[in-house]
Amino acid sequence: MRKFALLALTSVLAVVCLAQGDRVPAYHDHALQPGDAMPILPKDQWWGESFKYPYQVKSYELAAKIPSVLYQVPCYCYCDRIGHGSLHTCFETTHGAHCGICMKEVFYAYRQMKLNKTPAEIRAGIIKGEWKSIDLESAGKSD
Repeated sequence: MRKFALLALTSVLAVVCLAQGDRVPAYHDHALQPGDAMPILPKDQWWGESFKYPYQVKSYELAAKIPSVLYQVPCYCYCDRIGHGSLHTCFETTHGAHCGICMKEVFYAYRQMKLNKTPAEIRAGIIKGEWKSIDLESAGKSD
């Protein structure tokens, strides 16, 4: 009976995890315009458990520098299921500080922007999964 229950649970988890398939999460195909989104969470709200690690603070610093880019890229934590419209939405609240995927994508997007990549090129890299190689510990210590 236990083996059956374990097999059933494993099967259900596999279906849920694989259900994302090749779906690209929500993003906007145009630059951020005034009134399109809330601002990135202001620095005076970066405190407490959400910001106890350097990479959490650094991710919000970088997000504040490239809001229009973040508006144009998807977030692979699939937070569009809870109403997020792009990676930008994750950094309007403390959501991004609690999600390694969100933070890795911000570090990736910022590095690519510094290499003069366009938002469309950055989006393509994120869709390919290039953000997965970001190490948050080291990224939080670099510029």
